[in-house]
Amino acid sequence: MTAFWAALRFLTVLPAPGRRPLQAPALGRAVGYFPLVGVILGGLLAAANAAVTGVIAPDVRAVLVVGLGLALTGGLHFDGWLDTCDGLFGGHTPEERLRIMRDEHVGAFAVAGGGLLLLAKCAAVSNLVHPAATLVLASVLARWAVAVAIVALPYARTAGLGRAMKDHAGPREVGLATLFTVLVLVGVGMGLPAGREAVIRALVGALPAAAAVLYWARKRLPGLTGDVYGALVEAVETAVLLAGTSRWVGPL
Repeated sequence: MTAFWAALRFLTVLPAPGRRPLQAPALGRAVGYFPLVGVILGGLLAAANAAVTGVIAPDVRAVLVVGLGLALTGGLHFDGWLDTCDGLFGGHTPEERLRIMRDEHVGAFAVAGGGLLLLAKCAAVSNLVHPAATLVLASVLARWAVAVAIVALPYARTAGLGRAMKDHAGPREVGLATLFTVLVLVGVGMGLPAGREAVIRALVGALPAAAAVLYWARKRLPGLTGDVYGALVEAVETAVLLAGTSRWVGPL
């Protein structure tokens, strides 16, 4: 349970036992529980979305749900998305891109990328075919993708929280994260009405989005960074939400 609480403390602002700063080994072990935290976050968003459906306009409801997601994570992943947009699109060399991503200032690429991301998320949430299932799957698959990326791909920096996770996470954590993710996919696919369709939609969105972000980051940087991890979460979540709006004809 220590690793789970560490994951909850790191990825969210939700109350969890422990007040001491997270140590590197705990951060590494926490990686295996990232998708489980995704279940909690997605469940809270799904519950909030259901609570206000039919009470307020769909567009306003979507803004509230997306805003709640930002609040629950403390803007952690969104901040990484902004820094990654500035770095990957604004630098001319790998070293300069890494320096830009360290800069606390926000540039034009971050503003444009952040605005487009929020617009896409809000538009998608207001038009989801299977809202509850899609919100949960988006949160889980995004954090599973990060767990795999942390272990499978090189890290660009010599220090930082991302470095600590990279150094102390391994195949065990990826296996645990994958197990949790598969259980969620099977549970949603078998336990909810039209769950199989929702799962297929989610995978169609998540896998290409994760591959695209990681491919682009590896072309522009010597390795991944904590900011890229955050950008990966945002990209996969958004892709799953967008895929969840498609009006496919007939059962899958």
